[in-house]
Amino acid sequence: MNQSVEMVKTAYHALSDKKGEDINVIDIHNVSVVADYFIIASGTNANQVQAMVDNVEEELGKKGYICKQVEGYRSANWILMDYGDIIVHVFDRDNRLFYDLERIWRDGKTIDIKELDSLK
Repeated sequence: MNQSVEMVKTAYHALSDKKGEDINVIDIHNVSVVADYFIIASGTNANQVQAMVDNVEEELGKKGYICKQVEGYRSANWILMDYGDIIVHVFDRDNRLFYDLERIWRDGKTIDIKELDSLK
């Protein structure tokens, strides 16, 4: 399986395990050299947003993937996790609406996690 896909699946389920809301996966490999995938999720408060990020870092770490950089952890209104091939964005609700990354990256392809989970 493609390493990026494995990372996306792991991160998605880590976010979901911490009750992340409205988790979206966007395939951006055809529109940007920044990464292959963006994962965007929301939490209801700063503690949940940080817990979601901590869980992503833990679960990807178990599989040997190391986060290159984390931004915004203290404020927890938008935390960005850079894993090279994937970038995870975890927002509080207000900032997610304000920044609207899905609109900005609409040229990417939204991926259904069921589609990724079916890949072995």
